[in-house]
Amino acid sequence: MLFRGLGSVPAPRLTAVLLALCVALLAGCEEIEEEKPWIHVDRPQMLFTDTTLLDCYDKDILSWKLKTAYLERWSDKEVVFMRPVLVDIYDSVGERVAFLRADSGRMDMKFTYVYAYGHVYALTPKGASVRADSLLWNKRDDQVKTDSYVRVVSEDGDVLQGKGFVSDARMDNWRILSNVTGIFQDAAKRMKEEDKKQAEELEKKPPEPPAAAGPAPTRGNH
Repeated sequence: MLFRGLGSVPAPRLTAVLLALCVALLAGCEEIEEEKPWIHVDRPQMLFTDTTLLDCYDKDILSWKLKTAYLERWSDKEVVFMRPVLVDIYDSVGERVAFLRADSGRMDMKFTYVYAYGHVYALTPKGASVRADSLLWNKRDDQVKTDSYVRVVSEDGDVLQGKGFVSDARMDNWRILSNVTGIFQDAAKRMKEEDKKQAEELEKKPPEPPAAAGPAPTRGNH
């Protein structure tokens, strides 16, 4: 059996030549894959993506509990990142007296500080609510502070706002630092009630005895 145009080349030999040509063409058409460099992806050393609870004690007394749904720690940092931040604050007898909420936060592994930021909301033991961009609790001075803008609604309904805030750790005693403005509910009525209360206290107070009169002055002879 012969193929036209190829002279008298036998069929078996021609078939082998054609197969060799096809293999060579296919090999030339294959894309040469370059070796991809090794990509190192940093991953946190510690990662919790479920409800996590952390307790902080002052000696043997529970100070506060922190609850979050996402927590991570990186090996090169002694800092823990979490979101959201839910903190319950306790008094010396173990009763929850205040709480703090925020979108995110961070703290160190030694519990020396907790920094909450993003839509921070706190409720004090006396019933006042605090809203701020951020709040920082520092164990060294046991205070809660911020330099950001704050808005406080007191237990009487008064609205106070300004820049900067400082409080004790249990949010029991606080003050706004500067640029303070406010709206006071029933201010005139409350001032009258305060004046009336002071007047009643003065009426109940026994009168002080008059001062003893000294001897009448004598005129000397001139």
